[in-house]
Amino acid sequence: MTETTIEPYATKNLDQSGSAELPWSRALDAIVQQWPTAEVTFFLSTVSPGGRPHSAGVGAAWVDGALYFTSGPDVRKSRHLAENPACSVSVRLPGIDVVLEGEAHRTTDAETLEKVAAAYRESGWPATVIGDGFTAPFTAPSAGPAPWHLYRLTARTAFGVATAEPQGATRWDLAR
Repeated sequence: MTETTIEPYATKNLDQSGSAELPWSRALDAIVQQWPTAEVTFFLSTVSPGGRPHSAGVGAAWVDGALYFTSGPDVRKSRHLAENPACSVSVRLPGIDVVLEGEAHRTTDAETLEKVAAAYRESGWPATVIGDGFTAPFTAPSAGPAPWHLYRLTARTAFGVATAEPQGATRWDLAR
């Protein structure tokens, strides 16, 4: 369930102090290894139709080489994504801060819903599929009431800033 199939087609060293370009594997390995821990919070940033930014913590899961997250159908982040799927997800991980930029679209495929629900259960959130979304006995207050929609982030660009040795900052272009 934790395939890591994303590979950058281009990279750019953003470090201005002489550190080497960071390998994409450092960021990706950190995401894959850390997402199911309670100490890691992913933050989704969206933009309203009027251009106002909005950020909120989301329950994220890394499954089959993609980042998924949930949101209630009537909460601000879902309304924003319905108007404009462009978004970013950021996370502070041990040794590296990562930002993924791209587009998020709702996923209703039954097989994907079941697979991601299983990953959430494995991480401690007892999600079950109900119709074309999820339900569970509890969730974050910012998610709104159940059932929750599932979104898949198609990352186009990623940024990593190392917070431990070896230091560095890099941009990875992930999709054309």
